[in-house]
Amino acid sequence: MARLTLFSFANHYPVEHHSSMFRLLIRITIWLVRLLFKSDHDLRIENLALRQQLAVFKDKRPRPKIQDADQAFWVALRNAWPKWTNALILVKPDTVTKWHRKGFRLFWRWKSKTRKPGRPRISKEIRGLILKMSCENGWGAPRIHSELLKLGFDLKERTVSRYLPKRPVPPDALKRWMAFLRNHREVITGVDFFTVPNVTFQVLYVFFVISHARRQIVHFAITSHPYAEWVVQQLREAFPFDTAPRYLILDRDGKYGDVVPRTLKSWGIKPVRTSFRSPWQNGVCERWVLSARIEMLDHVVVLNEAHLHRLLSNYVHYYHEDRCHLSLGKDTPNRRPVTPRPSRSARVVSLPRVGGIHHRYEWRDAA
Repeated sequence: MARLTLFSFANHYPVEHHSSMFRLLIRITIWLVRLLFKSDHDLRIENLALRQQLAVFKDKRPRPKIQDADQAFWVALRNAWPKWTNALILVKPDTVTKWHRKGFRLFWRWKSKTRKPGRPRISKEIRGLILKMSCENGWGAPRIHSELLKLGFDLKERTVSRYLPKRPVPPDALKRWMAFLRNHREVITGVDFFTVPNVTFQVLYVFFVISHARRQIVHFAITSHPYAEWVVQQLREAFPFDTAPRYLILDRDGKYGDVVPRTLKSWGIKPVRTSFRSPWQNGVCERWVLSARIEMLDHVVVLNEAHLHRLLSNYVHYYHEDRCHLSLGKDTPNRRPVTPRPSRSARVVSLPRVGGIHHRYEWRDAA
């Protein structure tokens, strides 16, 4: 049977084709044998030669289309091989990080579709009554909710607040809040949460405490399952002995519950709760979250909780010692001193920070 197959194959193709295929097979075999006996030095030279040819190909040809499978390969290789950037030519390392964030969004979009829909919307009749009571009487959510309960409607006060018409913040209220922050910033501390997805799309929660006086991060901690008692323990570690502030700003997140405000009051701290959907009232915390994302988290793919803790520790050190803030008169939270040029031969050198994402510049005498 094998002879018959080879015979039919020989009759189907000409003799010249047989010889060329045979020569190609011999070349491949010789190349494989040589590869087995090559030294490490030869492999490095050949790798350099292949890279040079690929660079020429990249300059002369249009950029190849990267498929989804290619993106998944590089995201996986980024976490399995520390030197993955040395072999990356077709795209930039930041592009691989963007692919990971894209995969996280697709993952949660898919996960949201697989779940059952949430609470159904209230009827058009109830929405019209909420709008009518608000316009005719100027009532807020508690008063409208009580009136709807008397009419036999079963719904929550939070639902009523969602369908109330949005009213602009009065200018005097905004001025009063800003004056409060400026006049008491030495005794004000803010707390907040933000989320970071890891490489397997597990959501990690970062809880941090920031002082308004010099924008210093007093404490931070990471967990995958936050709850009120855990937050209380983090606040104990953040405020040992007599270091507790007078005011502590926090939003109305359900993770705090009633335990956190009650504990703060027992410590002599006055909790200041922000209004619903008003992140600007805790602007110092929101600004730090934005800085951490733009300056560090958007450039890395987090592996696990320990990896994220190390990254944030490095960033907090950079944030305190090296990073200049406009709100602090272009100084750092830990008051970075001005260093004049020590001599005419001194030169400015760059010191890498946060794994080389940022740098600090200092004078160094020439050797």
